[in-house]
Amino acid sequence: MRLIEIKHIRPVAVAAIALLLAVAPVRAQRYVPKPNEGETFKDTSMLKPPAGAKIAIVVFEDLECPACASSYPVEHQAASHYNIPIVRRDFPLPMHIWSFDAAIWARYLQDKVSPKTGDDYRGAVFAAQRGIASKDDMLNFTRKFFQTHRLQMPFVADPTGQFKKEVEADKAVGDRLGVQYTPSITVVTQHEWVHVTEIDDLYATIDDLLAKTKSEPSAAKTIPAKKAVPHP
Repeated sequence: MRLIEIKHIRPVAVAAIALLLAVAPVRAQRYVPKPNEGETFKDTSMLKPPAGAKIAIVVFEDLECPACASSYPVEHQAASHYNIPIVRRDFPLPMHIWSFDAAIWARYLQDKVSPKTGDDYRGAVFAAQRGIASKDDMLNFTRKFFQTHRLQMPFVADPTGQFKKEVEADKAVGDRLGVQYTPSITVVTQHEWVHVTEIDDLYATIDDLLAKTKSEPSAAKTIPAKKAVPHP
C-alpha cells in the first residue's frame, strides 16, 4: 500500500516543484564593474593616485549620507590592510541640511590641527549620524568633539571662506567627473580605474588592480647610442 501511495505522490510533488520554478522571478544579473567604465562618469582625468602611490581609493562622500557612514569603516580597513592611501573628496548633496557645515568643520580640523584629526572627526560624525537631525545638533556634536579632544573651538570656523571654497572645489571635481550619488568609490592606478558600485567588492577590486600593477613590466632603461667616431 505504501508503494502505491508513493508512486501517486511523487509525480504530483515533481509537478508542483516544476510549477514553482516556472513562476519564480528571475534574479537580475549583478553588475560587475569593469576597468575604466563608470555608470555616469565623464571627465575621468582626475582618477589618479597621489604622487608616489601606485594605487589608491578615491571617495566622494557626504557626511549626512547613511550609505557613506556604512562604507566608511570598510574603506578605512581596506586602506590599512593594503597600506594604500584614501583620497577623500566632499560631495555634499543639496537635500542634506547640515552636511556642508560639517564638511567645513572637517576641513578646519584637517588644515588647522592635523589630517588625522580631520579624519577622526569624519568618522565620529558618521558614527553619530543618526542622532544628528539639524544644524544645531551638528554644532553641539562638534562642540563635544572639540572638548573631548581638548581643542579650542573657534567662534567661527571659516571667517575667510577658505574652507567653503575647498568643499566647493571638491564638489566641482565630482560634478566634472559625473558623480550622481554618494558614496562614489573608485580604486585607481596610474593606468586604469574601477568604479566600485558595491562596497563588498572593494577588497576584490584592490586585489585585481594590485596584481596588475605587480605584473606590469618595469620601464626599460634607455642606453644612449654611442657617437660615431670618424675614421682618420
